[in-house]
Amino acid sequence: MTSLVRHITIDCADAYKLAGFWAGALGARLSDDDAPGDPEALVESPGAALLFIQVPEPKSAKNRVHLDIQPQDRTRDEEVERLLGLGAALVADHRKPDGRGWATLADPEGNEFCVECGAAERAALTGTRLPVTADDVTTAVRLAVAALQKSPVDDWHVPAGSLEWSCWETAEHLSDDLFSYAAQLGPQRPALDTYLPYRWSPEREGGPWNAVFADRSAGPDGLLQTLEASGALLAAMVRTASPELRSYHSYGVSDPEGFAAMGVVETLVHTHDLAVSLDVDWTPPAGLCDRVLARLFPDAPRDADRWAVLCWATGRGELPGRPRVTSWKWHGAPLDGAGQE
Repeated sequence: MTSLVRHITIDCADAYKLAGFWAGALGARLSDDDAPGDPEALVESPGAALLFIQVPEPKSAKNRVHLDIQPQDRTRDEEVERLLGLGAALVADHRKPDGRGWATLADPEGNEFCVECGAAERAALTGTRLPVTADDVTTAVRLAVAALQKSPVDDWHVPAGSLEWSCWETAEHLSDDLFSYAAQLGPQRPALDTYLPYRWSPEREGGPWNAVFADRSAGPDGLLQTLEASGALLAAMVRTASPELRSYHSYGVSDPEGFAAMGVVETLVHTHDLAVSLDVDWTPPAGLCDRVLARLFPDAPRDADRWAVLCWATGRGELPGRPRVTSWKWHGAPLDGAGQE
């Protein structure tokens, strides 16, 4: 076993006040146990938490250790302006005219930190493919669950779109897919020629073959809980698995990013199937569609609406000037940053 970083500890004059700044900066939360005047305050951020401890000595020199932060849903420059609005100060500007570089800021007590380009900006600057992540899995599943919860339809036993499965069976199949992708990443040395030996079976002839089923007495709300739980399992496995890990899929041995992308595609397109029959609106984010297209359908058209292209690539829609897809499979094998195998 190895050791893990539990906290990054920062000495300061006012633990609770400074922790409040960093909670706002990171979109995180202060521990429920902390209050103004406490000598310690904890910001529970993803990865390593930040622990602020009140000390009598003032800061006297440049920190030998500092944090580099990367915005997730905005540009570097937008993030700099946001942080300045929260109370940070600009210390040094290392941003370049070509979009590269970083800005060094200081928090309200003078602790230096740097703001780098976001992942999308970095990919655009370097000409690399933006990877599919565990956060993408979480986003896709949460958006799907939120949309399906709004359905006014009580009978989930009607066919899902053009599928032969019912809406219940389709949602249950999606939950099972996410579970099985998570499971494939679980063993220390996954098999490269077969799936894990769960017992797969259908509940009826012609129904989906699943390893896990939802309790029908729990109704659609319970079914959606299983979907959310399976998505959380896949996100957790993608987040913690080594990028070098490889595991079996019938469309090709894949890596954690590949299984994340598969989970996102399954979620987006099966929610489309369900939305048709359950009378809900469903148009997922273009960026999410673009990332999974680049990972699993690298030869797909790049000059059209990304959701329309994903529907077309999976046989669910037309694309002007292109023949309709009647048989399809994704590219499971790992790709490099430029989208090459």
